Amino acid sequence: MTHILANTEMVTLINVFTVEPINQDRLIELLTQATEVSVKYAPGFVSSSLHRSLDGTKVTMYAQWRSAEDYQAMRNDPRPLPYLQEAMTFATFEPGMYEVVKTFEPAKE
Repeated sequence: MTHILANTEMVTLINVFTVEPINQDRLIELLTQATEVSVKYAPGFVSSSLHRSLDGTKVTMYAQWRSAEDYQAMRNDPRPLPYLQEAMTFATFEPGMYEVVKTFEPAKE
């Protein structure tokens, strides 16, 4: 389950994929398959969620890992590679690794 908390050792990956609207569902399926076959079994994996833009041109993956080292170790696993290679034939992506520095909640009345 995704827990967004500041000041933890976890790293957050926010990857924004750009696609033609006709390919948005195909990209979501490929990212889902990559996660289902290997990523979710990797040591240090905490959670992942996929978001689709309403205009059909973006898919964003928000993933949490125990450490940057755990994430890098997963990247060496060849099992998700065919799904990601296929995705890169019709999508581009902008990767980013982050740490949560602040969270906010609704004001108490």
